Amino acid sequence: MEEYRVLLVDDEEEIREGIRWKIDWAGLGFSLAGTAGNGVDALELCEQLRPDVVLTDIKMPYMDGLELCRRVKPLLPAAKLVVFSGFDEFEYARQAIGMNVFEYILKPINAPELSGVLVRLREQMDQERLERRDIEALRRRYDESLPILRELFYTRLLDGRIPADQVFDRAARYEIELAGGWWAAALVLADVSGRSSDTGRDELVLLSIQSFFQRRFSLGGKAPRTVLYNDMVALLVQLDGEGQIYDLTEELGRLCRLAAPLLGITLFAGVGRPCPGPEQLHESVEGAATAADYRVLMGAEQVLYIGDLEPRRAAVLTLDEADQRALGAAVKLGSREEVATLVRRQVERVREAQLPLPQCHMFFLEMLTALTRLARTGEADMEAVFGPNFTGMVSITDFRSLEELEGWLLDRALRLWEQLSRQRSDSAWKTVEQAKGFVAEHYADSDLNVEMLCGHLHLSPAYFSTLFKRETQKSFTAYVTDLRMEHAARLLRETDEKTYRVAELTGYADPNYFSFVFKRHFGLPPSKFRAGQG
Repeated sequence: MEEYRVLLVDDEEEIREGIRWKIDWAGLGFSLAGTAGNGVDALELCEQLRPDVVLTDIKMPYMDGLELCRRVKPLLPAAKLVVFSGFDEFEYARQAIGMNVFEYILKPINAPELSGVLVRLREQMDQERLERRDIEALRRRYDESLPILRELFYTRLLDGRIPADQVFDRAARYEIELAGGWWAAALVLADVSGRSSDTGRDELVLLSIQSFFQRRFSLGGKAPRTVLYNDMVALLVQLDGEGQIYDLTEELGRLCRLAAPLLGITLFAGVGRPCPGPEQLHESVEGAATAADYRVLMGAEQVLYIGDLEPRRAAVLTLDEADQRALGAAVKLGSREEVATLVRRQVERVREAQLPLPQCHMFFLEMLTALTRLARTGEADMEAVFGPNFTGMVSITDFRSLEELEGWLLDRALRLWEQLSRQRSDSAWKTVEQAKGFVAEHYADSDLNVEMLCGHLHLSPAYFSTLFKRETQKSFTAYVTDLRMEHAARLLRETDEKTYRVAELTGYADPNYFSFVFKRHFGLPPSKFRAGQG
């Protein structure tokens, strides 16, 4: 089993070396990944080594063990903390317990006691590792269940129980390749008249029909998705265009005729109208089911298309809630291409529906209302998006063609997208500039830290730290240190202030720690730097 990595922190080298050599690390299931003599160095090593366990003394220079534990917890949430101290005081133990420290050990430390702690620690970590592996086992079981989950997905899709804006995401979750474009659904059922019902046999018949269509269906090289659905076999077929629906009915007729001699079964098929995307397959299925019901009246016809049986009802086109959510997501968070695709798809719906002019106008106003609402909630410049003196009173008759209307809508949607994108970028820049200004005003405060700053900015430390590093390519701590060192160097060059006073003026309460940081930053102690050796 993989060893757990340990970081040992103590300001006394003798104690560090004693623990290093007296503990059988490998025998206990651990490896000593590194050591540090103070909390500051230990925190840097935590970022580099990512240890599983931190063993730390409490009383140390620059940063004590409790402060180290407090800073390690958000950095390494899963790391186990063990603290030890020669100070038998309740307050230390209370603080350690408050930070969920695994063990508090009093000095002097002996090898058997520390070994016992490590044994208990390893048992707990082994248990946690097993629990993680249980999750991996669940993932394997999930993979094994994928065929069933895919069947459920198709059934819910055909029932219309998957929101349109979730269809592609759910398909991807179940590793189903589902392309956009025209689709049609057909429902195939067997003639069971004249024989007794046998549930087991009926299921075998459905499976044989499903296999038959999977092996023999041929329509421009396309393979249908076949699903057992309500005692029928549903075929979901992607088409090259709406007009290919009659090629589909011909292929289904061929297979229904072929099934009689090969399977000994008489088949019927109902075909629904083509739909412009898999999100609407439930509508095609409804039409296919209705077409299949006509077989009672149509006699010998084995394949019935709902478009031949029922004239198309007057189309009603609306920008429903799912359409508005998709438009909002594209404009606020998507790419230019996603915005363009969505607007063109909506205009294409108008073109395909061949609506009367009043209905086209109502749909256009719904699109315009959705865009103005997004602009208002995003505090965008309305005139910059929609043009000067915009009042919302735009008519479809203002345009010479549907193409011109599409261009106008697309232009406004992309203007809005650009404004909102710029606002997001500007907001991040402004936040970082505010942070820099705050640091410039408070760098001399020894209590300055990311929590203080985030309290001023009303942001979470985790979000701010990620944002700051992304914008500046530098951590907040490193930025503050660099700024303090710049001011310290200037004071040493330009003034006669004592070193301890320079430390105070740059935010260091401890002159020794200031000298330690200064030497690490410039390679020279403050005295030599001032003497002109820097």
